[in-house]
Amino acid sequence: MRKDFDSWNKVKKQTDAEKPRLYTVREIWWCRFGTNVGTEQDGTGPVFARPCVILRSFGPDACLVVPLTTSEREHPLRVSIGVVDGKNARANLSQIRVVDTRRFTLKIGFLPQTIFTQLRKAARNLF
Repeated sequence: MRKDFDSWNKVKKQTDAEKPRLYTVREIWWCRFGTNVGTEQDGTGPVFARPCVILRSFGPDACLVVPLTTSEREHPLRVSIGVVDGKNARANLSQIRVVDTRRFTLKIGFLPQTIFTQLRKAARNLF
């Protein structure tokens, strides 16, 4: 399957022109991850988005996020976080990245503190 880099480039230009979003650690957002190279996690749909959890703040414009997946494949780097937007979700720790908050499209909600604590511990254990 060929990736649609040209359509993503149009959305990316629109995204770049937007204002940064206000956010808080533990929030779950739809994020425009785009079309990426190889096995890097892609977004889907017309704005190339997927849900993510905000792990850490780096100021008003950038933060560390972990993309979510609905894949049920068991893997040590996929931490179950419960139901998000009506689907069972897992945090894909192998795809952690820093994003600009202009990539955020819609806030879904908050990750419960107990699950967030487990997720942060799993992320720290990567290093």
